[in-house]
Amino acid sequence: MSADIRLLQFSDPHLFDSVAGALRGVRSYDSLRAVLAHAGAQLATTDAVLLSGDLVNDEVGGYRYVRELFGGLGKPVLCVPGNHDDPEALREALAVPPFQTDGHLDLGAWRIILVDSCWPGQVLGRVSAGSLERLEESLRSAEDKPSLICLHHHPVPLGSRWIDSIGLQNADEFFAVTDRYPAVRAIVWGHVHQSFDSRRKGVRLLATPSTCAQFLPHTDSFAIDPSPPGYRRLTLAADGTLSTEVLRLAATDYNHGDAPLTARHGSR
Repeated sequence: MSADIRLLQFSDPHLFDSVAGALRGVRSYDSLRAVLAHAGAQLATTDAVLLSGDLVNDEVGGYRYVRELFGGLGKPVLCVPGNHDDPEALREALAVPPFQTDGHLDLGAWRIILVDSCWPGQVLGRVSAGSLERLEESLRSAEDKPSLICLHHHPVPLGSRWIDSIGLQNADEFFAVTDRYPAVRAIVWGHVHQSFDSRRKGVRLLATPSTCAQFLPHTDSFAIDPSPPGYRRLTLAADGTLSTEVLRLAATDYNHGDAPLTARHGSR
């Protein structure tokens, strides 16, 4: 392992019981396979993979495809649940190596911390008191290790009225913990099906596109963005700095349409 830690983040694949299942006209299984093919050789050299929620679209049979597509990578696959996941079913289905669904993982100089932001029955998110305690303990025990935190829901507004109504509802409590630890370098999430890159108190804040359908940024009401599926590459340096970029498929490499999404946790 080199001094730099390489991560690939894939988010919101929305897998169904069937490989024919589609989210807003995009066959999510085929789209994820195309994204992984695009990642190609990077998967061989990455140190770990992040899956930042909505692994399935309410159909727990989709977890078998998570095992199929990521189980043979031979490196850690770190997963957090999203609002379309069943957290208990996710943890049961992925309770085998190389998957990790809770806690933290130390890689090189860095600590990667997983936070469950699911609020049962809700599209919006909330970090429970127990999860906040576990986050605090992971940060406390990290001491001076630069840390990256991964959750599903966005803890800051994105400038989109509808999507900001379904973000992390107790972001103040979450930041009350993270602000106490200057070793926190980055917070990454999914949920919003779009790219976002900002800073708060010196901490990098990053959202990653979905591996299937995208949401149009900066809109008052829900709208689909025709941008292709994507994923994020992160390089974590031993000195605590990081570099990152979003990579996307070519528009011709996936099938996009306008089929409606219906789900028990809402339409987003």
